[in-house]
Amino acid sequence: MTAAKNRPLFIGLILALLFLGFALDRLGYMTRVRTFAQTALAPLQEVTTGVAQNVSGRLEQSQSLQLLQARNAELEALNNKLMVDNVRLRELERENELLRQLLNYTRSNLQFSYQTTTVIGRSIGVDPTNLLYFVYVNVGARDGIAENMPVITDRGLVGRVTAVGPNLAQVLMLIDPASAVNALIQNSRVTGLVRGNIDGTLIMERIPQDAKVNPGDIVLTSGLGGNFPDKLVIGQVTEVVKRDQDMFQTARIRPTVDFGKLETMLIITSFQPIDFEAEILRAQEAEN
Repeated sequence: MTAAKNRPLFIGLILALLFLGFALDRLGYMTRVRTFAQTALAPLQEVTTGVAQNVSGRLEQSQSLQLLQARNAELEALNNKLMVDNVRLRELERENELLRQLLNYTRSNLQFSYQTTTVIGRSIGVDPTNLLYFVYVNVGARDGIAENMPVITDRGLVGRVTAVGPNLAQVLMLIDPASAVNALIQNSRVTGLVRGNIDGTLIMERIPQDAKVNPGDIVLTSGLGGNFPDKLVIGQVTEVVKRDQDMFQTARIRPTVDFGKLETMLIITSFQPIDFEAEILRAQEAEN
């Protein structure tokens, strides 16, 4: 009830103030009032404007930071992708180079047929009674691979196949103590037997005492015994041991193949090893 009674009073007061303002404006007094009000409120306006600008700046800075973080994330993802692509490209270039070298070798040695293969496993044991150095490759009987087939790279002899499964094979490396290859010195044509050593090196044995062997001489397979083709590179003589009390001299051979980095190789599939003893026995049985 009180509010209803006072409403005409409030309305009258508002109308009076409006009339007073209009009258003062007509008389020119409102300009001074505005100037005074602007002067009095200027500091507050500056503070309000500064706060508004500060808030707006912080919002813009926050948005810029978010955009920068998003851009950095995009650049990091792109950098990671480029790094992976670069690694893959290098691996493809390396693989292509290896295949190109093997292809050049096969073109220069057309007397054999070859099967390209890749190392998929490796075993280096410590028991002298077992195979010490051999690798597994990704071809087997289904690819025409058989035991005793020679294995090579463009740099020389790796070893021979010693076991075959349907889809993989085991290759005994030349540096294994169980490995033995008839060999000759390229310059002097002196023959001997190259064996693997327990420390992963090669030793050429049964070199006649009067034979001339020098460090730097190249050692090749001789083809004697029928287990390997001839003229396959084995390595290079690094040291000759000759003692008067021995029947033979020996030589230490540095292999041309890096057995610790074998990847892609060739298996000579057209070479047939010859077992001379078995051939002689068969001939004798045929005569009898």
